[in-house]
Amino acid sequence: MRIMLALDPTRRERLLALTSPVSLDSKQILVGPGERIDTVYFPENAVVSVLTTVDGNTTVEVANIGNEGIVGVPVFLGVEHAGTRESYQVEIAGQARAMDVGDFLEAAQHDPLRRLVQAFIQGLFIQVTQRLACAALHSIPARYSRWLLLTHDRMGDREFPLTQESLAQMLGVRRASVTAAASALQNAGFIRHSRGRVAVLDREGLENAACECYRIIRTEFDRLLPLPPGPTHSGPRTGARG
Repeated sequence: MRIMLALDPTRRERLLALTSPVSLDSKQILVGPGERIDTVYFPENAVVSVLTTVDGNTTVEVANIGNEGIVGVPVFLGVEHAGTRESYQVEIAGQARAMDVGDFLEAAQHDPLRRLVQAFIQGLFIQVTQRLACAALHSIPARYSRWLLLTHDRMGDREFPLTQESLAQMLGVRRASVTAAASALQNAGFIRHSRGRVAVLDREGLENAACECYRIIRTEFDRLLPLPPGPTHSGPRTGARG
């Protein structure tokens, strides 16, 4: 949890004492459309999708949140409810720390947590705008690679659960297009995608296959929320190539 790690040990322990450990299940809805945000979450090794509804029943991922951020951050901006077409859904199951909104808002009034939350919001905004440009200009295999790399960074594992149906929803494309992209990356030896799981076999090759958007998003989060030195985190530290 980058935000927690960025705090000094005393403040970190004080903040952690206000949280409770929770297990997040795949496809679990943390906040549905128009629902009041009563709890914020600090993902540890889970990945949560920010979804929007298009044409009444089709959902598309506009951003995702892992161990670099907070789920429910609109409350920091004074917004108590999710948008009428917005939801927060667990994409990759894992662990998180849950905190009552009132406790979070009280803690976030003070530095340095306030500045860290502001930095995360800026990073989330960059992710959304970069992904918008990415969807308009870049190939599906390159976007697939970008999504996998960002998830791999957060998970810290070579292999994680992911169905092609889910990824089609995340990218806003047909499942057949995802199948073709997965086959191309698998034939190149970069990944193995079978039985609802993806394994990253060649990280460098996957980075070379990705569009520049991966590097831009990763570099911005590294700049805004730098990790402290030392082996206190899991997963790759940065994304090197676009």
